[in-house]
Order: sequence, then structure tokens, then C-alpha cells
Amino acid sequence: MISLKKYLIAISFISILSCTNKKEIDEDNSGFVLSKEMLNKLEFSTVTYSPVINELKVFGKVTTDPDKTVDVFPAVGGKVSMVNGQLGDYVQKGQILAVLKSTEVAGYRKDMLDAQADLLEAQKNLQVASDMFKGKLATEKDVISAKKDVETAQAEIQRIKQLYNIYNLGSNNTYYVKSPISGFITAKDITPDMLIRSDRAESIFTVSQINNVWVMANISESNISQIKLGCEADIQTLSYPDRVIQGNVDRIFNIINPDTKSMQARIQLPNPGYILKPEMNATVTLKIKEDRNMLTIPSSSIIFDNDRNYVLVYYNNKHIEVTPINIYEQNDKTAYIESGLQSGQKIITKNALLIYRALTGN
Repeated sequence: MISLKKYLIAISFISILSCTNKKEIDEDNSGFVLSKEMLNKLEFSTVTYSPVINELKVFGKVTTDPDKTVDVFPAVGGKVSMVNGQLGDYVQKGQILAVLKSTEVAGYRKDMLDAQADLLEAQKNLQVASDMFKGKLATEKDVISAKKDVETAQAEIQRIKQLYNIYNLGSNNTYYVKSPISGFITAKDITPDMLIRSDRAESIFTVSQINNVWVMANISESNISQIKLGCEADIQTLSYPDRVIQGNVDRIFNIINPDTKSMQARIQLPNPGYILKPEMNATVTLKIKEDRNMLTIPSSSIIFDNDRNYVLVYYNNKHIEVTPINIYEQNDKTAYIESGLQSGQKIITKNALLIYRALTGN
């Protein structure tokens, strides 16, 4: 009887011990097992050390390259008879933008006729002097003087022809305003029947090449010390919010704008398809490198709950830990971690919130 009692006690003890061990295992795994279907919906990343890169977002504006922009001024005054170039048009070098009727052109025309008449007279005088020299009725000095008059008349005609070419002068008292370069008309201040003075101070057209453009980033005084030549920059515009154009700061203008209290930094960019337009606003994200490395994880892996930041450290399908972390710096893509993680740990970066809720019941 005593032996039977001892046997029953032993069996009961083993059963209790077995149940206790099972409970401990369940608590270790939280009773959660990641299904294969859910596993296929997750993405992972490994905690690594990398240089700390801070991001500074500033306002910017697209501008043309001044070295590839030409203001067009009228060489003569007159009345506008035709305007062929409109704002935004692409024009070729030498293309006629406008036509003026000008009394000044009539003056150049008269000068040409006078010069041609002088040349004919000088040539006749030279012929006469040469004939008389042969008959010993004139000296060699007279022939040389006549030749000089011919050369002077020829030089005057050549000078006027050059003026015609430089000023794009035509017949019938017309003056042609031609584009000096190929590019887009970015400014226009001329209309048909408009009277234009020859001493006009303002340009009537501006033509710019925009296959390459500048983005001018405005840097506030408090951030000037962080900006260095070569600093990487991401440019986004309202017109193309999902498109990021990458460049580098290639010039810093060490002057403070008195109105905006900011300094400008330039990013030169190729502009295929002319998607960047002059005067277009842009958001410039400057990437500023620090001289140290820190643990780095994707920002998408971070879960914020109860005033704390967490990530899910993955060991296996039965072992996923909710781990609190302290963040040093974070941007849209990357977070730099002060504490809570170790290099080489594997964390969940996609659909982590679903797993977090399953583990915590929140």
C-alpha cells in the first residue's frame, strides 16, 4: 500500500514537472509561431555600422546658367512690324525673332550708296592718273594718291557691310532681331507696332539654354557651418514629387542676402527632357556627413508605441523579440541607433507592425 502511494506521488510529480516545463517553453515563445504565409510578406535587414549622415531640408529655386543666357537688345530704334518669337519658344541660332522698320537703317543705306559712288569716282580718277602718268602728264605721286582714294572707298564699303552683318540690317529700311544662340525664350518685352528707342536700356528678348540648369539652395545662417563643397543633394519639385534628382554642391556663394538672411549654394544639374524649368521651386535635401560611425537601420523598421521606439529582432519563426531602442538621428530612410541593438542582428523592416500587434496584443 505504501509502495503504491509512493508510485502515485512520483507519477503526480512528473506530471506537474512536465506541465511546468511546457508552460515555460510557451512563455519563452509567447505562444507565437510565424507562419510561412506571413514570413513571405516580411522583409528583413541586418543591423550594421555606417557613417552618420544628417539631412538638412532647405528651399531652392531652379535658375538658368548665366553663361548660357543672352539678353537681346535692339541695335537700332524703330517701329516693330513683326514679332516671331514668343515666350517659351525654342529658337535656333540666327532665327528671326522680330522685324523693325527703322530710319536709322535708311541712314546706313544712304552711307552705303555714298560709299559706292565714292569708290566709282576714285576708280575713275585712278584710271585717269595712270593714263596721264604713262603720257608723262602726271607724277607717280598722283597715281599713288589716286590708289589711296580707291582703298579708302573700298574700306568704307567693307565697314558698312560689317555693320549690316553685325546689326542684321536688311533692305527696305528693315532691321532683323535674330537669336544669338539656340535655346528657349525665357523673357520677352516687345509687341507689334511698339516704338523702340535705339538707346533702350532693357532687353527685348532673353534666350537661355536649359539643357543644364542651376538649383540655388538657400542656407540659413545657423546652418552655414555645416555646408561643404561636394555635399550630396537630393532635389524634388512640386511638379514631380516622386522623382528625386541627385547632385552635389559645387559652389558656395559666401554672401548673405540681406532680405532672406541666407546664403546660397549651387547645384548644377543636367536637364534631359527639360523637366526643370527656370524659376521652378524645389526642395533641396542636403546630406551632411559626420566623422563617426553608428549602428544603422531602415526607418521603416521602427515602431512607435507608448512614447517609445521599438524594433522586432528576428531569431527564428518562434523567437521574435520586441526591442526598445534609443535613436540618435533619423530621416525618411535611415535611423542611427544609440542603444538597444547590436551589429549583425536581423530585424523586420516590412509589416513589422502586424507582428508587433500579434506579440503584444496592442
